Amino acid sequence: MKFLGAVLILLVMAALMTGAGGGSGATYVDHDKVAATLAKGGPLAKGANYTVGTNFRTTGAAPEIHANTTHIWYVLDGSATYVTGGTLIGGKVTKPGLTQGTRIEGGQTVQLTKGDVIVIPAGTPHWWKEVPKSITLYAVNTE
Repeated sequence: MKFLGAVLILLVMAALMTGAGGGSGATYVDHDKVAATLAKGGPLAKGANYTVGTNFRTTGAAPEIHANTTHIWYVLDGSATYVTGGTLIGGKVTKPGLTQGTRIEGGQTVQLTKGDVIVIPAGTPHWWKEVPKSITLYAVNTE
């Protein structure tokens, strides 16, 4: 039941963001494209202020802060050690709106696993500290 609730929330959010963009119509992605994107990761739909897609990782990544992007992720498979909040150490702006660092001090560490949902507001330090094997996410990112 939790699974269905989480999926429903993500789908409703994606639908609301599509309508909020003021576009001329809905975005439809058929099941074949969804399946192909789940296998490799990538975008399913993009608008002026959102991206809906999948993310597939096999390694950790540098900690970062997005000035304007909020991540809303549902873990489809796999696991990872993830850190949010705290203080980004060694931060440098690598492109407009993105600061990357070397580590996070004082953040909250969680073990992301299948079925989890995580929301990372814009301006929050976050870090893929460790990905033991792989992790696959359904991702909604807003600007």
